[in-house]
Amino acid sequence: MNSDSFWRIIDAAGTDRAPFAEALVDHLADLAPEEILEYQDHFLNIHDALYRWDVWAAAYLIGDGCSDDGFEDFRAGVIALGKDWTDKVSANPDNLADHPVVIAAAAEYDQDAIADETVLYAAMTAYERGTGEGTFTEAWQQFQATAPDSEPMTATDEDLDFPDMGEPFDFSDHEQMHQRLPRLAALYLHRDS
Repeated sequence: MNSDSFWRIIDAAGTDRAPFAEALVDHLADLAPEEILEYQDHFLNIHDALYRWDVWAAAYLIGDGCSDDGFEDFRAGVIALGKDWTDKVSANPDNLADHPVVIAAAAEYDQDAIADETVLYAAMTAYERGTGEGTFTEAWQQFQATAPDSEPMTATDEDLDFPDMGEPFDFSDHEQMHQRLPRLAALYLHRDS
């Protein structure tokens, strides 16, 4: 599966009437098991590339705080927005200030905008539905072991090799948030005034 195929699946799920994760599972379940594993590989590469302090700061502002788990859900939700928005967020997370869902969420004090935990499990659900077996974890481990330029995930978080997260900063420091994410800070930090 190439990048274009990956994004076509995301876009197709985004245009369905069903909730995004349900539609995504439906689209993935129609694929061959190997293609579902390839989808998961693309998904995790993009998900990991979004593991940065500035993206986490955006999640923190939008969610009025953001735990490790919440940040996983947020990055999955960004991918669910499609290629254009994922590219915009990757280039500068402050671009989320232009997204209609984020604008509405700021006005309505909706802390759950963007984040979507169910997207994280779409490939597993689709694989198990498509194969009729509960063997996704085993298939994924085998895929990782045999994929070119791939290393199997290790058992502990300390062993995970994430990309450079950039410069850390204090999310509770409003001055820094206004400097680094001025448009999102303008939408969200006025709540404290």
